[in-house]
Amino acid sequence: MNLSELWSLYEYDKRIEGYSKHTLKAYQIQTNLLVRHFGEKDVEEITFVDLKQYLAKDADRLKPSSLGHRVRYIRSLFKWAHSEGYIPSNPSHKLKEPKQGKRVPKFIMEEDLEVLRESCKGAREKALISLLYSTGCRIGEVHLMDKQHINWDNKSIIVLGKGDKEREVYFDTKTNLWLREYLNQRDDEIPSLFITERNPKKRSSIAQLRYTVKRIAKRSNVNVNIYPHRFRHSYCTHLMDRGAPLEVISNLAGHAKIETTRIYAQLSGEKRRELYRKYF
Repeated sequence: MNLSELWSLYEYDKRIEGYSKHTLKAYQIQTNLLVRHFGEKDVEEITFVDLKQYLAKDADRLKPSSLGHRVRYIRSLFKWAHSEGYIPSNPSHKLKEPKQGKRVPKFIMEEDLEVLRESCKGAREKALISLLYSTGCRIGEVHLMDKQHINWDNKSIIVLGKGDKEREVYFDTKTNLWLREYLNQRDDEIPSLFITERNPKKRSSIAQLRYTVKRIAKRSNVNVNIYPHRFRHSYCTHLMDRGAPLEVISNLAGHAKIETTRIYAQLSGEKRRELYRKYF
């Protein structure tokens, strides 16, 4: 059995397990790279040394995070192949991920957030910017939001996150007002929360929502790189600064592991500045 045949069987299983199409697409790319390197070689003939050589050839040009993703996929594929009985032993079980340097997430200062809000034109732009910040949602989650998912009474909305996991997120009074104004201006029957600005009207794509954010940022002249995920970092950072427990932030943000949330504890936010001024 070659890698392409193994991938087909692996993909069937992961589809049944509920893996998202985005995850499977990323795995398909990794499989194509493996096939390009090993060709039609029988998977039973691929050794631990073969896999190390494959990983080492691109180690200098890849970021540790990208190389780590490649290692995790290879381990997953070969572990599965061994457990299913397609190979007699698992050549990948000793593969180690590269050391990851600690990266501090980039957030937006609250003053700049206000400038961005003031630079919005129309209720759609204001609703989008306010929603991104007050919910901390990923842009892909905002893209999938429908009007019917909003609970106006408690200012919350159900979102579909990574791994097709649903969670409830909350928004503030400003967001509530701008969402209502935006929806009241619409006369369509489209279920999507955000729709295209031009005809034909349909659900806004992720690329279109990103473009809207970039357009607002350019108009604002804020001197930092603004992109949708930076609002999510800001949401988590500001919650941390205001004393919210890690567990609460992790739950609200939909982090699969609390270690993901823990990176925000490294940030030199307002709380750290206050402590420095108090004790130094």
